[in-house]
Amino acid sequence: MTTGSEDGQLSTVIAVVAAVAAALVFGIASVADQRSTKRVKSRQPLSPRIFLDLMRQPLWLASVGGTLLGFALQVLALRYGPLALVEPLLICGLIFAVLINAYLRHRWDAVLIGGVVASAAGVAGFLVVAQPTKGRTSVGFEVVLPLAVGLVAAIAGCLAVARRSDTLRPLALALACGICYGVAAFLVKLVVSDVSGGLPALLTNWPIYALAVVGPLGFLLNENAFQQGTLIAPVLAIITVCDPIISIALADVWLNERLNSTPAGIVLEVLTLMLMTAGVVVTAHRAPHVAPPASQPVTLPWTCDGGKLGHPAGAGRDAYPVRRLRRDRHPLRRDTRHGHRRQGDRRRHPHWRLRHDQRPGRSRGAESR
Repeated sequence: MTTGSEDGQLSTVIAVVAAVAAALVFGIASVADQRSTKRVKSRQPLSPRIFLDLMRQPLWLASVGGTLLGFALQVLALRYGPLALVEPLLICGLIFAVLINAYLRHRWDAVLIGGVVASAAGVAGFLVVAQPTKGRTSVGFEVVLPLAVGLVAAIAGCLAVARRSDTLRPLALALACGICYGVAAFLVKLVVSDVSGGLPALLTNWPIYALAVVGPLGFLLNENAFQQGTLIAPVLAIITVCDPIISIALADVWLNERLNSTPAGIVLEVLTLMLMTAGVVVTAHRAPHVAPPASQPVTLPWTCDGGKLGHPAGAGRDAYPVRRLRRDRHPLRRDTRHGHRRQGDRRRHPHWRLRHDQRPGRSRGAESR
């Protein structure tokens, strides 16, 4: 009896450590992924051509490697721990990304600290109150139909909103991505929970084939959601929060992973999830890939070429001709011997003297007097 209890505690420790490590890797990879998507041409939602563009970006390839490493750690965590324990811990990926970015840029503020504390407190409070237990490790084929119908309906609704509204497109794509990630985590749990039959048994079960569809689909939605260029913080918050909530719901319905079901426990679980969501929303605005838009360069109505200053080409008939400037003495400097200003003060230019014979409407020698 003691051995079984010790094995259970060891499994929980392995699951927690692996989940936190996966969150760290995911946090680093998400920053590299989002920055690389900004370097390629924008595509239509669900367009596979975005992958062809991204494959030319070394930063994106590095982010893919980090994502695969994080996924391997997530699989290890799900092998030893319940779904309702592992998935909320992956929210720490956003926390790690924000803290690393703040450290590198030496920028700390109360909003960032408050969001990080609220997110961490929400996750920790939920796990302490809920105390998720292990459930079943397999489900029957009868789960396929309701799961597939619900997933297709949810994604179709999100894509319909994304096509009809440019403003809501990033949010709709983020919601669809979060749903896919939650379902993918549920499928991963089914795949890795029982590997005693080896590869032949793995290939004869339906979850592996469903994962081969849902996983890439969620990744494609993630790329399109971040590439829209607007509402990056809400997009990140929706994906981060939706993933564990969908996973917990599926685990409760079909895997019998039970949470604290007492009235006080349910109330505290809802409150801690709300605290976690609020913290994620605040923290998302300080994420490294939610950078303010770069300031536009100031465009001056002058060009300088070969020592000549003038208006840009194509400025119209009212454009001034090119003016030739030369360095000269200050035109407003007083002559101390005669007590009057030097000739040229009427030009009123503080440091430069223009050749007025090239100004429009003046002929050569008009200013000789």
